[in-house]
Amino acid sequence: MMTGHGGGEDPVVGGPARHVPVLLDEVLAALAPQPGETIVDGTFGAGGYTRAILDRGASVVAIDRDPSAVATGRRLAEGYGGRMTMVEGRFGDLEAIVQNHGGAVDGIVLDIGVSSMQIDAAERGFSFQKDGPLDMRMGASGPTAADVVNRLKLGDLARVLGFLGDEKQAGRVARAIEARRAEKPFTRTLDLAAVIGRVVGRSPKDRIDPATRSFQGLRIFVNDELGELARALVAAERVLKPGGRIVVVTFHSLEDRIVKRFLRDRSSPPSGSRHLPDIVPATQTFEARNKALAASDAEAARNPRARSAKLRSGKRTGEAPRGEADALAFAALPSLADLPQTGD
Repeated sequence: MMTGHGGGEDPVVGGPARHVPVLLDEVLAALAPQPGETIVDGTFGAGGYTRAILDRGASVVAIDRDPSAVATGRRLAEGYGGRMTMVEGRFGDLEAIVQNHGGAVDGIVLDIGVSSMQIDAAERGFSFQKDGPLDMRMGASGPTAADVVNRLKLGDLARVLGFLGDEKQAGRVARAIEARRAEKPFTRTLDLAAVIGRVVGRSPKDRIDPATRSFQGLRIFVNDELGELARALVAAERVLKPGGRIVVVTFHSLEDRIVKRFLRDRSSPPSGSRHLPDIVPATQTFEARNKALAASDAEAARNPRARSAKLRSGKRTGEAPRGEADALAFAALPSLADLPQTGD
């Protein structure tokens, strides 16, 4: 699934674009799918990675929460003689999904973020350049972006826009949203984008729309994207076979930080101490395969959405999984579960 966000790094966020799988050659090199192996594509999207993996002879369990992507995947699966299984679900639930489809796997690939197809569909509410309902949900259930901007408390809204969206004027934007929603609730994307634009402003030198960062923060929050990623990494540790590979492509510094922190923690050598003999040193459950890889200049020129992409990968050792990780040890954020009800 190709993403179009990037915390201001991608000037075409929200604009039309043809789906192109990012860093495909690098993904395949790190994943190294072989005939007879089973690979999980946790973010199926338009199926670019899945097709390439299937063409290498491996089987694929593909996951996506978007019903339209699932429909695409089921049509694709018909042409591969039973080697592809399409699952409607969240990649954060990867462990349960894998257990229901054969157990341990040889590889996992994750491409984090929103797909170009979702951005280009105005009715999905991701784009600030096309009018549509203020939705932003990758799936078909749960609170929408309209629920968040109309009901989240001022301080919480400012943290979402500032921390998840990198919006430097998050406080001012949140106050403007609060003042406007008191008069009339937000229901449409362009209405919200206009309010944000009046606050943030835009100079001729700006490469991105003033609403880019705020829309990004809302989308990440509505879909719990960072939580999904952290849960998927912990699940990968549990379901990968010894020698199994994980490959993650991110487009935002927060996502990359989670992956980097997880792989660094899991691949760090044991650090026991002769002064603390009763403490059992942590085991190495992964070998970090490489430093972050970026798109080549040629790929970035062909596909502007690849400019902020980073790839990190790891190889599973034979050590027992450690369990939970502190991959989400960031600033405290509000929860969708705590979203005030209408009238609160």
